[in-house]
Amino acid sequence: MEALAIPALLFVGTLLALQTAANVQLARAMTSPVGASTLQLAIGAALLVAAAAVGGSLGVLGSLDRAEPWQLVGGLGSAVYITAGIMVLPRLGALVAVGLFIAGQMLASLLLDGFGWLGVERDAPGAASIFGAVAVIVGTWLTVRAQAGAGALERAARERGGWIALALAAGAVLPVQGAVNAELNAELDAALTVGAFSFLVATAAMALALAAVIAVGSPRPRLAGLPSVPWWGWLGGLCGATYVTAVFLLIPEIGAAPVVVSTVAGQQIASIALDRYGLLRLPCRPISRRRLAGVALLLTGVVLITA
Repeated sequence: MEALAIPALLFVGTLLALQTAANVQLARAMTSPVGASTLQLAIGAALLVAAAAVGGSLGVLGSLDRAEPWQLVGGLGSAVYITAGIMVLPRLGALVAVGLFIAGQMLASLLLDGFGWLGVERDAPGAASIFGAVAVIVGTWLTVRAQAGAGALERAARERGGWIALALAAGAVLPVQGAVNAELNAELDAALTVGAFSFLVATAAMALALAAVIAVGSPRPRLAGLPSVPWWGWLGGLCGATYVTAVFLLIPEIGAAPVVVSTVAGQQIASIALDRYGLLRLPCRPISRRRLAGVALLLTGVVLITA
């Protein structure tokens, strides 16, 4: 199972980075990150509901009363991550943003494994995992410092500290969401339906957030701009649905930290390409030696944690 899981998670990690870039396009067209998040989550929910209906497993939703209340809120992680990605990626660049997402994911997954929280099998980190976590943190710092410019990290932290904190928090919610959904799947034994329910929760949360920001005076999302969205700008929901389902299925099999570090490698490959070549309508950003050193440290951390 593990031999197949790692390549699959590498691919899923690539999808996660591409999801963020695609969602940026939708947010620009609608001039509303919250509106774009709501729409993309609704697309993901519709795809998973259709798949669960075809598979004949939607009936298990009648058994949700057997689940603990905390097992029903995993979908909130997708709402947080997607919105944070739309807001953070254009401001920090793909490589830096994904690096910060990774740091948050790593720390949260090590805590989940180390303490056995949220039903994850306890697996205290050894020396290699600890060194790997340090490598991830140092690598993230190098990528942020490289983008800020030599001698400008302190100023950048003041100016963009809030965005950096948001990216770290957004990364941390992903393994937590995976662990929560894995527990719900253990209760219902219907992966597609659990994924669909998670996305329905996320869509409802974002719809409420959208109503709230409109109520306080923010402009309504512009639907007139949707025809300008490229075809790949509509794939964010599919990418997110694939990631969420794969993660909660594989966390019970190989642990939270290995799942996270495997997707990390895929995220890094995609983010380097996005920045270097300005793919998916994102601005080109040079990949300096310092940034490459930061990425190398991040990937070294991946190897150490999975060793």
